[in-house]
Amino acid sequence: CVLCGRTDDCPEKYGEKRTYVEYNLTVHYYCLLMSSGIWQRGKEGEGVDGFLFSDIRKEVNRAAKLKCNICKKKGASIGCVAPKCKRSYHFPCGLQRECIFQFMEDFRSYCWEHRPVQEFVDEEPRKSSQCTICLNLVEHLPLYTVLKSPCCKNAWFHRDCLQYQALSAGIFFFRCTVCNNKEKFQKEMFRMGIYIPERDASWELEENAYQDLLHRYQHCDVKRCLCKKGRDYNEPDSKWEIKRCQSCGSCGTHLACSSMKSSEQNWDCTECRSIFAKSGKHRKRKKCALATSEKTNGADSLLEEPPPKSSRQASGPPHSFLLQSPKIKCQNLSPCSHLELPASNRMSMSLSPVMSSRNWSLSLRHKHLREKRMKVCNILKELKAQVKTKTTRLNIDAGNIWSSALKGFRQRVFSPANNIEVNFSNCKNTLKTNTSASKYHFFQLLMLHLQNSSLFEGSSGKNLSLDFQAVKENLYFEAGKMIAISLVHGGPCPGFFSKTLFKCLVYGPENVKPALEDVADVDVAQTIQMIKYADNLSSLQSALQDCHKCLTAARSLRPVTALCDKNVLVNDILINHVIKRIALPLESFMQGLKTLGVLEKMQMHPNVFSSIFCHKPERLSAETVFNLFTIHSSSDVCKGAEFWMGYLQDVESGDSVVTLEDILLFVTGSCYVPSIGFDPEPTIKFLFISYPIGNRLLNCLELPVTKTYQQFKKIMELTIGKT
Repeated sequence: CVLCGRTDDCPEKYGEKRTYVEYNLTVHYYCLLMSSGIWQRGKEGEGVDGFLFSDIRKEVNRAAKLKCNICKKKGASIGCVAPKCKRSYHFPCGLQRECIFQFMEDFRSYCWEHRPVQEFVDEEPRKSSQCTICLNLVEHLPLYTVLKSPCCKNAWFHRDCLQYQALSAGIFFFRCTVCNNKEKFQKEMFRMGIYIPERDASWELEENAYQDLLHRYQHCDVKRCLCKKGRDYNEPDSKWEIKRCQSCGSCGTHLACSSMKSSEQNWDCTECRSIFAKSGKHRKRKKCALATSEKTNGADSLLEEPPPKSSRQASGPPHSFLLQSPKIKCQNLSPCSHLELPASNRMSMSLSPVMSSRNWSLSLRHKHLREKRMKVCNILKELKAQVKTKTTRLNIDAGNIWSSALKGFRQRVFSPANNIEVNFSNCKNTLKTNTSASKYHFFQLLMLHLQNSSLFEGSSGKNLSLDFQAVKENLYFEAGKMIAISLVHGGPCPGFFSKTLFKCLVYGPENVKPALEDVADVDVAQTIQMIKYADNLSSLQSALQDCHKCLTAARSLRPVTALCDKNVLVNDILINHVIKRIALPLESFMQGLKTLGVLEKMQMHPNVFSSIFCHKPERLSAETVFNLFTIHSSSDVCKGAEFWMGYLQDVESGDSVVTLEDILLFVTGSCYVPSIGFDPEPTIKFLFISYPIGNRLLNCLELPVTKTYQQFKKIMELTIGKT
């Protein structure tokens, strides 16, 4: 740069670095803007944004006579505008010495002694809060690197964070991140030296940035599409027009494929209809006569998606559910006759249209949790892309899982990005071999140990405890690291975090308000209750005298002059005991969770990650296991799938010698569903074989084709039970 003499190309700090070969000139944009002896005398398209090349040369010659008060070199083109101040400096030197450059009006510059400062009220406590841009802590101190919002009392920022935000948002979108004030906020930031470019936001300038929002779903999702031109074919105002689900909009059907005559008819997808069936609020289509010309035979009618049923209709034959299941890949299906079912008739998966509001609420809650866990699964799969094919082997002692795991994770050759193989050194069963089953079992034992370890305290939802020996040995870091590695490498979801601990991890401890149930110490909990439920000042003061030692230890002893002071006191005790007391363990634990980028994803998607950290894994059910497998079918799929579902429901009800976990273990080597899901996805094949075979390498279950359900169940019990 002809003005500062540096070769750095850093647009965020010095502005765009521009080179004009024909004039043999290179200049930083900010160096040019802030130079004291040059003005824009040209038009906007002339020279460098109105700065004529001849004027730039004159400014370079003028600055060559001035010495920089910071680096002591010639070429200082910028001077402090404060009266009687004769300091000159280069733009990069001024930044380094914390000078203020105002990118407005006549582009003034102030040296480190005369720079403008923000007003701080002396009564304000010197504490720290979270920068609302980077979410890291920012100290409430009158520093150059710290800026306070002029419109929000509790909004504090790092200067660098604000500058990056301004460069991204531009003049039209740069505003207070808390209250959205624009005019007052921008005026103060200009005064404090933040450069706000006069252009649109970066996300608005990106070509086709919102193209996906304009996409309308156009795909036929019924189990048997009748259109010869494919599922994506859409011809408006014809029987091949695609109609979207009126409830979710994420599924579609050709009019002909669902026996609809007009696009004005309402249509709900299978999943939405099942939800309405549970609530007893089935939607009815508009009455419209079907075209008599479009007659179908018996087989076609089975393959078409049936219309919604009113709440008074029978739930239909059980195999209708199986034909609608997206997990069954059909190959030349033939019509299914009424087949032999278990005596209990558990095979029927059609949902009762009558359901209590409590059960409906519980079902909806489970559905939301499943949806969140599916999103977590996809996020973890993105993180797993970091895992290399290189393998690290861990030798694990099942009787001393923590020490052997700690030794393995701390070995010099261990890398979280390597594939992990586990060998149980003292195990007599098949898990000692180096298989996926041993890895699943290892992570399950490790998470169980962590849940019950001295690193956490509490009954159900656990918080971090304060163990000075563990802090000294850096065990909190190792625990966070183990949880992160477990999630990405196929371990179970932790499921034992309290909401307070999870919020501390994703929002920062300074933004979390703990509750009484977060206190694991019985004495402290009793102290809080005595203070909280004191009904007059004398009983409150008596409670404080009884709890003097406890309050002193919690650093919460304060004078009390009114009954209302008890609320502040209770809040102080909670914050000190639950959050401030474990500041060191929490910071170490968060550093461990950063392994493989897990904590960053948690902070980006806190709502979905809470489903695996704060909620126990969903208990295996017949429907869960059934939906876990994709059935690669033949002509025997209807009978085989019915027998398979019937057997799962017998197992769930206890009418079997095996459990659902045994079945999952038989196929995949794991008795739980990993947070990241199975790879590859579990499949089922119905073959003419004598007994079921579980291929753990492919997660494939090969099932025998039998004539009766009793034969099927007997073979399954014999094989899986013995295995």
